[in-house]
Parts: sequence; C-alpha cells; structure tokens
Amino acid sequence: MTNTWTDIANANLILVMGGNAAEAHPCGFKWVTEAKAHNAARLIVIDPRFTRTASVADYYAPIRTGTDIAFMGGLINYLLTEDKIQHEYVRNYTDLSFLVDPGFTFEDGIFSGYDAAKRRYTDKTTWNYQYAADGFAMVDPTLQDPRCVYQLLKQHYSRYNLELVSQICGMPTESIQKIWEEIATCSAPGKTMTILYALGWTQHSIGSQIIRSAAMVQLLLGNVGMPGGGVNALRGHSNIQGLTDLGLLSNTLPGYLTLPSDSEQDYDTYIFKRALKPLRPGQMSYWQNYGKFHVSLMKSWYGANATADNHWGYDYLPKIDVPSYDILRMFDMMGQGKVNGYMCQGFNPIAALPDKNRVTAALAKLKWLVIMDPLATETSEFWKNVGPYNDVKSADIQTEVIRLPTTCFAEEDGSLVNSSRWLQWHWKGADGPGLARTDIRIMSELFLRLRQRYQANGGAYAEPMLKLSWPYKVPEEPSPEELAREINGSATADFTDATGATTKAGAQLAGFSQLKDDGSTASGCWIFCGSWTEAGNQMARRDNSDPYGTHQHQGWAWAWPANRRILYNRASCDPQGKPWAENKRLVWWNGKTWAGTDIPDYKADSPPEAGMNPFIMAPEGVGRFFTRDNMAEGPFPEHYEPFETPIGINPLHPNNKGATSNPAARIFDSVWDTLGVAKDYPYAATSYRLTEHFHFWSKHCKLNAITQPEQFVEIGEVLANEKGIVAGDKVRVSSKRGFIEAVAVVTKRIRPLQVNGQVVHHIGIPLHWGFTGLTRHGYLTNTLVPFLGDGNSQTPESKSFLVNVEKV
Repeated sequence: MTNTWTDIANANLILVMGGNAAEAHPCGFKWVTEAKAHNAARLIVIDPRFTRTASVADYYAPIRTGTDIAFMGGLINYLLTEDKIQHEYVRNYTDLSFLVDPGFTFEDGIFSGYDAAKRRYTDKTTWNYQYAADGFAMVDPTLQDPRCVYQLLKQHYSRYNLELVSQICGMPTESIQKIWEEIATCSAPGKTMTILYALGWTQHSIGSQIIRSAAMVQLLLGNVGMPGGGVNALRGHSNIQGLTDLGLLSNTLPGYLTLPSDSEQDYDTYIFKRALKPLRPGQMSYWQNYGKFHVSLMKSWYGANATADNHWGYDYLPKIDVPSYDILRMFDMMGQGKVNGYMCQGFNPIAALPDKNRVTAALAKLKWLVIMDPLATETSEFWKNVGPYNDVKSADIQTEVIRLPTTCFAEEDGSLVNSSRWLQWHWKGADGPGLARTDIRIMSELFLRLRQRYQANGGAYAEPMLKLSWPYKVPEEPSPEELAREINGSATADFTDATGATTKAGAQLAGFSQLKDDGSTASGCWIFCGSWTEAGNQMARRDNSDPYGTHQHQGWAWAWPANRRILYNRASCDPQGKPWAENKRLVWWNGKTWAGTDIPDYKADSPPEAGMNPFIMAPEGVGRFFTRDNMAEGPFPEHYEPFETPIGINPLHPNNKGATSNPAARIFDSVWDTLGVAKDYPYAATSYRLTEHFHFWSKHCKLNAITQPEQFVEIGEVLANEKGIVAGDKVRVSSKRGFIEAVAVVTKRIRPLQVNGQVVHHIGIPLHWGFTGLTRHGYLTNTLVPFLGDGNSQTPESKSFLVNVEKV
C-alpha cells in the first residue's frame, strides 16, 4: 500500500476494482465502512460478479475479466480531454513535461524495439528521455512540445473513447460515463479517492500494467501522497508483504535490492548501475545510497568476512544467467528433467500454480521433494491416487517425498508485515504439536550440517557457505528476537554522523539514514532499519492513539520506511510547502523544517525553494507516466486480451495478431498447444476466494469445512437457462488442460455482457477445494488455468481463461 488500512477512513471516494474486500479482507473492510459512515465517502465497485462488496456499494458496474486497462485507459483519456486533472500537482510533481527520445514509437500495439522471434523487447534504448549536454533530462514546462510526455500520453489514450471502452469491457456506456464523472471530482484539492485492488488485478498476463494504469489515474487526480488517496494492494496472506520486502523472489535481495546478473562480475559496475543519479537538478534520487544498503546487507550476512578488499563479499553472491528463476521457469525446467530436488517451504504449488496436471508431471520427474508445512498439503500427496480428484499412477512416480512438519505463526514469536507495511510483533500462543519444528530451526540445522560437510569434504566454491556469519546464542535455533535485531542492523564500528553524534560499535541503528558503505554498519534489510532500535522492539508497540484525528496511529507497531504511514507525503503540499487543502493536512514546511502528522517522506531540512520534488526514490524526483525501460511491455500501459480471449481479437488492434495478447508476457514454447479457443471453450472464467476459507489451509479446520463443505461454481441465470442447468445440478467445467466437477450455483450475480458485438458469459470458480483436508474432496481449480504469466512479475493468469460448462 502507498497508504494504510486505517487511512481508507480519510477517503471521499473508494474504488474497489480487482478485488473483493468485504469477503476476502473483511477486517480491513471496516475502514471502508468508517469512511462511508463518518466521511460521507462513496463506494464504487467494478467486478465481473456482483460481490458482497458490491452489495454495499453506492454504485456497481460489471466488467469483462482482463479488460481493466481498457477502462483505465479510457478514464485517462476522459480526464485529459475534459480537463479534470489537478494541474499544479501534475505540472510540478510528474514527468508530463519531460521530452521523450525521438526514436520512441508505438505502431498498432507494438512499441519500438520489439523482437517478434524472441517475443520480447530486446532494444529499449528509445524508451528514454532526451538529455541536455549537462546530462539532465530535457523538459518543456509549456507542455506543447510534441515529444513531451503529456502530448504522447494524450495521443496514446485518445483511442480509448467511451464507445470502444464499452465494446471491450462489456460495461454499458452510461455506467462508464457515470463512474468517470464521479472519479473526476477527486481532482479537486480537498477531495481524494483511494483505489483498493488485490489478485483480481495481479493475476493477469498484463497485471503489472493494470496497476500502473491505476497509479497514472491517481497522479492525474493529484491523489498520490494524500490522506485518503493512493493505490493500495490488499495482501491475501499474512506475510506476503514481508516475503517481498525480504527478497525471497529469485532475483531479489532484501529491501528490493537485486542480484547481479551473470554479466555483472565487477562490483563497481554493479553498484554504479543501481546507484541512480538525479535526472533533474536538485533532486534526491535516494537510490544513490544503494551502495550503503548493499554493503550493510553483506556485513549482516558475512560479518568480518565481508571486507573492502573482497568488495564486501560480492563474489559470494550468485550471478543469475536469466532474468529470474521464477516459479514458472522452475517448474518448466522441472518438467524437462533439469531439476533433481525441490524444497517446498510454506507453499502448495500443485494447488497454487497454473495447470495442475503440468505441475504434477513436473513433480514426478524429481528425485526428491521436501515439504516444510504445518499441514498435509496436496503437494505432499501429489503421488497419491485420490480417484478423479488426483488420478495419477502412483507406481510410476519415483519421487522421494520427505515431510518436515513445521509450526504455524501462532506457535512462535515473530513479526508479520501487513498490507499497510506495518511490522507487527506477535507472541507465541501454544507449542507446536508432535514433531513440528520452527522453520528457523529446520533451516538452521540444515545450514549447520551443510557447512560441516563442506568443512570436512570441501566442494566447488565453498566460501559462500563457510564464511557466512552465524553468531547466535543457540546456533541450531536462533531466536526471533536475535534475527529481528540483526535485520534492523547495528554498528560494527564506532562512527560519527553528519551532526557530530557518535554511535558505538554494537549499538542498534536508529534508522537507515545511518547506513554506510565503509563497513561500519550492518543491516539485514535496509527498509526495516528502525524497527528494533536502542529503544527496543518498535514492532511490539500497541499505542492506538490518534492525537491529530488523521487515522495515522504513529505509536501502533512500526511501518517501513522510517515509521512513515503514507508514502510520498511531501506531495500532499503545494510547491511552497503548504497543504493543498486544510482538510487534507498531512505534512508541511513550518519555516525551518518539514513537520506534520506523519513522518515526512522527504529531506527534513530542504526548504521548498530548493526545488526538490516529492518522489525522492525516482531519479526524476517526480511520478512517472512514461516509465522508461522499467516494464516488459512498454512505457505506457496498453490493453491486450487475455491469452484465452472469448472474442478472438484485440479491438484496439484487430488486424495485428501479434498484439492480441501481451507480446512480452511469460509463456514457454511448450504452452501454446495447451491454450483453448472460444469455439471450443466459449465462456470466460475467473477464480476467487470465499470468506469462510483461507486459501487451502482452513479446509483442514472442522468449523470452516462445515460452513463451506462442498465445491461449487457460479453460473449466471441466463446461461444456466440456455444450458438447462438448475441450482444444485452437478456440472463439469472444462478447459483445454483438464476439467473439474462441482455443484452449480445459479445466480443473478453474474450477468451476460455485450462485448465486441457478441454475448460473453462468465463462470465464477472458488479455489479452496482439493483432495486433502476435512471438506468433501474437490478438484483443484488451477487444473483449468493456463501455464503463463505477467511479463514483469511472472504472476499466472488465474483470473482470465476459457472454459466450457455442461451438466453431468
């Protein structure tokens, strides 16, 4: 989240799109009701289904799954053509005035630099600004230059008119017009809209660009950095935010640092590429400090073994030979027999990944599989024949499966990071059952045994294992408190800061501004620095007071970065440092320093006249409409159809098949033959979650199993009548990859949509059932989902695929 759960109460308008907060996030949805009750906020819901969130909305509109960029692109066009933007914000705090490289083009769905044979953009050199002799990006404050971002943005989205958006999305024009008009009211300085989304946006082959399009809308409205504004991801799991923060993806390091590539063998080159210099005069470009974050991380990991002489252990880091070994790539390699073993920790890939049959076949080619989980998951029993629910030949599967039972979060101390970026400490409620061990103990013992093997027998490049620092009181099971203090960071030597204050060796650091690149500081995750200081465990704080009445609650837990609750909050003020509106006061310049109800996301002593802009992480200092080379598909979001599209073409590019679906999405050659077409599978399907179940966990709990005991699918009344299906019938839902059978729930909540001159029906498929647990056995929903994903995050396209449905 750019903002917080509690800050939703400050919103004047709430747009829920790509999520169903009332059902999937019922506790957090409290803040939506707070905004409605106490701030007269209005709620708009856009979703293929009339959800429980929609049932309490002020306005609901249906949309065809996978067409969110078309809606947002049309909204951008509307805001620009109707002049419904926050002018002073946009001119000063975004890149609209920046001049773009003259070689940058966009023709019939494809940006410049595309290699069709490789299905990716291999040359992004034109995805850049024009630069002056002094190295700074060139700008046109008048916004008249045809190569400025403003003019290119207008040109790009001019195609997204009301009629075409309706044709693509299946949303009536009057609904679109009404929603756009209401959203446009939030360009007024004293009014803000917040956008809430979840997996309904991320689980698409264009998911990252959907989210970008929402951020662009909020920039036009001046709603980023504002109370009650922002673009807010509703995390679906208690520590998914923490997972990404700590760099558990294959190509990242803690704090959103990145692993070097195979071509980056030189340390200085690696740092230079990431320590971004300002692209405009007077800007902060906080990533200039990358070296401090990186060196402090390596000191945390390798201690005294990370020195200036060995470039702080840079050679110990793996250098990846592909952009990432994401989960889709890993299982594709597994299916080719290129992976011998797989450690599966707190993950149920046979249920979570797309194309269950493909994943099962890949697991069957392993020599060994280790499962670390509190529960008996479907993945741990992938080899077991469970009739039609898992129809495998057990005798043919030679994979050795080893289960290591783990404790769950309630059986250990530790911290979780919620959607609001709050690190909240929790305390152990009970011991784990039986042989269950903490993940910390299992991984620690594994490391110690591996290190012992290397010490005794040697091995290829043993140094990264042998030189790792392991300074814990109980090496076999470091305490959560020790790890939390280490992640925060400490001084490894005495040092003096710019103010003359001295920090002694061994002292906990107060914040990431103290980090250095000379080896005198260590921090396991720079953005978490400040969470456990000399004052103690800040994550354990439980002061819910709200002295300013702004729903910020600075004394509750600790938020990264620097306990800051709203990111980019300098943007809540005009260029002179005065809040845009008195009712939206957040931070301000008091004549000497930046102050306010939140921790300023800014250099505290930089006066407004210095010209430093609010978006301090970006080298431009401003919010980007033109994202340069940071995205796989292009600098501007463009609508592309799901890979399985019910209409067969992209109405924006009807004559270019190469631009029907995302031309830069993650798809392997072996997947193309597994994709269905509308003549065989005519209905658009989407998956979703229920309040009564939590992923694939709670079906192991008796009470949850009682409340939702049996698998079902939702079918609209019109389609059900056409197919002769009535409520309670057993139906088979099939894709080209397989089928599931479930009870039909015939409902008014799903209506047929008019799309591109034809009728499109949706099928809604909850995902929680499987062949383990206490519910009645069910089919894994991802049996139906294609094995492909977003070109940036590689997130599978679980929200848009084609199926057929028939009565059994």
